[in-house]
Amino acid sequence: MSERWILQFCHCHYGPFIDCARQYAALFKDMPYKVLTVYLTGKASEAARIGSASDEVIFLDYDSKQVRGLKLSAIRALRKITVSRDFALIIAHRAKPIYVACLATHLPVIGVHHSFGDFQRASRRWFVNRFRQRLSLLGVSDAVRDDMRRYLPDWPADRIETLHNRIDVDARLRGLLARKDARARLGLPDEAKIIGNVGRLHPDKDQKTLIAGFARALPHLPPNTLLAIAGSGRLEADLKAQAQALGIAERVIFLGQVPDMWRLFAAFDLFVLSSDHEPFGMVLLEAMAANVPVMATNCGGAPEIVADERHLFPLGDSRALAEKLTAFFLAPLTGASPLDRLQECFSDDAARRRFFALPMVQKALG
Repeated sequence: MSERWILQFCHCHYGPFIDCARQYAALFKDMPYKVLTVYLTGKASEAARIGSASDEVIFLDYDSKQVRGLKLSAIRALRKITVSRDFALIIAHRAKPIYVACLATHLPVIGVHHSFGDFQRASRRWFVNRFRQRLSLLGVSDAVRDDMRRYLPDWPADRIETLHNRIDVDARLRGLLARKDARARLGLPDEAKIIGNVGRLHPDKDQKTLIAGFARALPHLPPNTLLAIAGSGRLEADLKAQAQALGIAERVIFLGQVPDMWRLFAAFDLFVLSSDHEPFGMVLLEAMAANVPVMATNCGGAPEIVADERHLFPLGDSRALAEKLTAFFLAPLTGASPLDRLQECFSDDAARRRFFALPMVQKALG
């Protein structure tokens, strides 16, 4: 019997997208399938090849101009790849790879969507409806899934489903620094209580509300409590000025852009994500891997990760955030640890169980 393959088709391997490829290749670990990952754009890279965790990787090396319009060259290239071996299924990430995969082949396609509003364009709705007999859709959160279902109301619910983002928990645990070492690396005092935030200093991340909520809560927090914000961006001067105006500049530490920040999350006693409608919120998983409690805005995909209402607050509501911070330090939550929840719901093993139980997958793989 010939080997059966899964073709994973990605737009590029830059930034967080290399981990997206790893996540989906890991689904087929110890399964009777090999995984070929194809990158539409981006130069060949040994780091990307290794990070893809696939049996084989192909870099088509198109630039952004070459994949505009009809993408005929990309369609021909993918068609040539698909006739080279026995493929059972294509998993395509984002709109362009889904477009090319549907036009280049007759294979079942699962299109993975990572953001809101992907079907606002009528042309995209027309396209997926044209191929709906062999195309299914996955959102990286229930929030993204529900956004797609709103735009495609005639699709059966089991053809637009959720497969949450996840991390390689064991690999993360191996890379973490201990609390004392992480604080030393970041220059944070060992005896302090540290509320952490990691992200671009951008309106979408809403650190303005985080700083305002911290200022409100500060009189009720342990006297050595600090807010540490890692990241850079155009709002850095504004946020520093806000902390100064609130009289808390010495209690808010701007760490700047920190390489491999995921290794240092044990430095925090609490992690707070104040973002505006994150499709998912991978940074929450990074904090949970360090067994750090997490708090987030009650919007986007974050509530699916945090789950506990006591650690959710309305977007932009600094008063509600202050109340949550005060309550946390007065009586930290008991029960399952963040790491336990991560293992149960957002690990590779959890995703594998969910993926192979999906009707769209069972149908595609026979």
